[in-house]
Amino acid sequence: MKKTFLIATLFLVTIFGFSQKMITRSGEIKFEATFPGALDQVAATNATVSCIFDKTSGEIASVALVKSFKFKSPLMEEHFNENYMESDKFPKSSFKGKVINFDATKSGMYDLEGELTIHGVTKKVKIKMTFSANGTKLDATGNFSVKVQDYKIKVPSMLKNKLSDTVLVSIKFNLENK
Repeated sequence: MKKTFLIATLFLVTIFGFSQKMITRSGEIKFEATFPGALDQVAATNATVSCIFDKTSGEIASVALVKSFKFKSPLMEEHFNENYMESDKFPKSSFKGKVINFDATKSGMYDLEGELTIHGVTKKVKIKMTFSANGTKLDATGNFSVKVQDYKIKVPSMLKNKLSDTVLVSIKFNLENK
């Protein structure tokens, strides 16, 4: 019995010890959607984004709860959730894809290809991200833009001069071994 337990324990330690999956639950997404020249800044940060990355296959997936985006103004946050993102109906945004030609031994910029889902609409996207080894951790950062109309987010005409049609998004994941 002891021998079986020892073999099973060694097997599990080996599997988890050599796991190539990395994870974070404190990833960060920031966005800026201020119309040039507008007085009010339309920007928010979500610091509770989950991401899992498999260094061997290059597969990556992330999920952000829409209600976790924080604005400088509570009223702006309320409008974002109720009127634009309809977060009760579409509670999360996600990305699922693959890092092309990822090499765990080389820090650098890589292309990600996959599907981005926002407001219930899924679109194929290509994003550039920088991956940097940081001891046993891996830092992943990137910037990209999203067109509001591509994800069927309706902006009232009276806000056209405050809210940009293109949203600039930055992402930052500090991934650790699972």
